[in-house]
Amino acid sequence: MSNKQLWSIQGNSQKLDGGAMFGNVPKAMWESWVSVDDANRIDLSCRALLVKDDGRNILFETGIGAFFEPKYKERFGVNESEHILLESLNKIGLTHADIDIVVLSHLHFDHAGGLLSRWEEGKEPELLFPKAQFVVGKAHWERANQPHFRDRASFLPHLNQLLEQSGRLHLIEGNSCDLLGDDYQFHFSDGHTPGMMLTEIQTTQGPLVFAADLIPGTPWVHLPVTMGYDRYPEHLIEEKQRLLNELSDNKGWIYFTHDPSTACATVQKNEKGRFEIGTAESELIQWS
Repeated sequence: MSNKQLWSIQGNSQKLDGGAMFGNVPKAMWESWVSVDDANRIDLSCRALLVKDDGRNILFETGIGAFFEPKYKERFGVNESEHILLESLNKIGLTHADIDIVVLSHLHFDHAGGLLSRWEEGKEPELLFPKAQFVVGKAHWERANQPHFRDRASFLPHLNQLLEQSGRLHLIEGNSCDLLGDDYQFHFSDGHTPGMMLTEIQTTQGPLVFAADLIPGTPWVHLPVTMGYDRYPEHLIEEKQRLLNELSDNKGWIYFTHDPSTACATVQKNEKGRFEIGTAESELIQWS
């Protein structure tokens, strides 16, 4: 196992409708789990993960970024106008130009929009991360370029074009890739969006899985809880159950992209056999 340090990296945050985020869970139940504002919106992070691995800087996702023009920024509840991901990288002594690899679980704008530069009137956003290799699942890449009309608004055709034109796009079909090495294995999930790629990282504290939108935060650890955005909720529950069983058996960790207060946590079963979080970390700083 290589020497690694892991850092949780905050991107721009959002407020989204709680009903959409909790699917068929009644509000009377989910409002006891999270804070809700007068517009029925809940707070969400767009958290990335940085792994420093033997001289390489590997970034898992980039959050929503700051590319939206003002009317769409308001519509999608983006709180900040600055590119928070870049500021967060600066706090640990890095710029986007220092990133060697960006791994994208999927290409929905709230997970990949941070690849783009901040919105400026009259100017198309540009692709950041000038030396990074971009890693995306092949099946999901095909979905992103030929989306169903139900989810096509979640994708950014301009970003897809920039990634392809960069000459640094790597499409993954198997459970690993030579670019990352043996300490990184992929799980694939179709329940939220076809071909979503979840990376399992070997650390000294056990395996850590970047769970993306399979399990976006701690409330979604409970098996029946899904999002209204999920394409195939029943299938997603089965995928989630398999992953949580594996992590529970192997004393593994889940990394949460959207939970506003918890960056990662172990998972366990209670006396009723229900999955719940165990040890939790609000932030990772040189975690290994």
